[in-house]
Amino acid sequence: MEGISGADLIKVVSLAVAGITMAIGSIGPSLGEGFVAAKACEALGKRPDQAEVITRTMLIGQAVTETTGIYCLVIALILIFVV
Repeated sequence: MEGISGADLIKVVSLAVAGITMAIGSIGPSLGEGFVAAKACEALGKRPDQAEVITRTMLIGQAVTETTGIYCLVIALILIFVV
């Protein structure tokens, strides 16, 4: 009876690490985007006349925050398809 070959073991480990990468890597962006949205809602409640500036700044902040999640996605895709 044969065991698992080295190539199969590497593939299994890379798939598991890709899943862990996305699980851990998505926590930060989701918390950050939620925090940004909450603070923007507070700011809109206090200064509704500045809605355009607050919304624009919020969207830029969320785009920057999302980049860390995209980096994790790229690493996970590399682990799945290249390794």
